[in-house]
Amino acid sequence: MSDNIPDNLKYTESHEWIAGQNGIATVGITDHAQAELSDVVYVELPAVGKALTAKAPAAIVESVKAASDIYAPVSGEIVEVNTALADNPALVNQSPYGQGWIFKLKVSDSGELDTLLDAAAYREKIG
Repeated sequence: MSDNIPDNLKYTESHEWIAGQNGIATVGITDHAQAELSDVVYVELPAVGKALTAKAPAAIVESVKAASDIYAPVSGEIVEVNTALADNPALVNQSPYGQGWIFKLKVSDSGELDTLLDAAAYREKIG
């Protein structure tokens, strides 16, 4: 599989990635997900301050093919959104693990991170 799957991230069954640091986690969609969607044309971002539970819809990514819900990998409160996506939603395609991140949340239960897939398990899932 040629997908770019960084080893330092955790993944969900629904193709989100999460990177946590000091209780704040950055969330985006995987390279595999952005490739499946093809050209992203719009990202509906969640509201800062919104509380989410794990697996709850948090954002919507629209492409020329379809609109897809983006789910919260873990429970928490939205503390920041990637406002650059409003002007340049293609960042999700160009840099899914970098400039194309979607939101950051303050993790309310760090134990939920242990329920997510590691890179090897995610590779197996999409392989």
